[in-house]
Amino acid sequence: MRTLVILPTHQEAGNIEKVMRRLRQALPDAHVLVVDDASTDGTCDTARALGEELGNIDVMSRPTKNGLGNAYRTGFEWGLQHQFDVLCEMDADLSHEPEVLPELVSAAAMGADLAIGSRYVPGGAIRGWPKNRLFLSRWGNRYVALLLGLAINDATSGFRAFRAETVRRFDLTSTTSDGYTFQVETTYRLVRGGARIVEIPIVFHERIVGASKMSGRIVREALLLVTIWGLRDIIRGRRASPTVISREA
Repeated sequence: MRTLVILPTHQEAGNIEKVMRRLRQALPDAHVLVVDDASTDGTCDTARALGEELGNIDVMSRPTKNGLGNAYRTGFEWGLQHQFDVLCEMDADLSHEPEVLPELVSAAAMGADLAIGSRYVPGGAIRGWPKNRLFLSRWGNRYVALLLGLAINDATSGFRAFRAETVRRFDLTSTTSDGYTFQVETTYRLVRGGARIVEIPIVFHERIVGASKMSGRIVREALLLVTIWGLRDIIRGRRASPTVISREA
């Protein structure tokens, strides 16, 4: 299956070469789309040079910082236009191990609408986070699952593989949220529509080079939108059914 890996970047010059080379070794035939938001540290130049060396790498340079959700929507649109079969999301800071990509793509190839690289299933783990951030992430996912009725352990994970036909069928390019709420919104939309979702354990590593993009605004956006969606569904009696979810560990 023709696979596209979408890499949103902002100031990732210290990581982009390592992640690209490991990605190419893990999935030699995959195409990579770098969606860069206004990097000034040479991220785009390095990515373009790697494209000339390794092949099958496109770089989309944007003049302003439009956010994670917008970058993935742009990548989805590009992938659909170029007729890829599987569309992958992955961070460019080496927090996601590229070597896991074949498992995610394989799950999509075998019929999963969405394969999530999950930190919170047996075999999954997080390395290098302080206790307060680990607590916030773990309990944030539990809050999402409880309020939205999702039988998903890691709805905020950004390491994913979608079937392209699923992105098109569920119109994921019409989502509106930004930050890590984008991951919740796409999962929520698929669960509500009866999609088949699997979770595959991953080990998540805190970045070593560069600064985290997580902010208080992103956390507040996530809590607000999830609360609004959950209360709306409860009032309307339209909570999602967890029976549509399949899980792999």
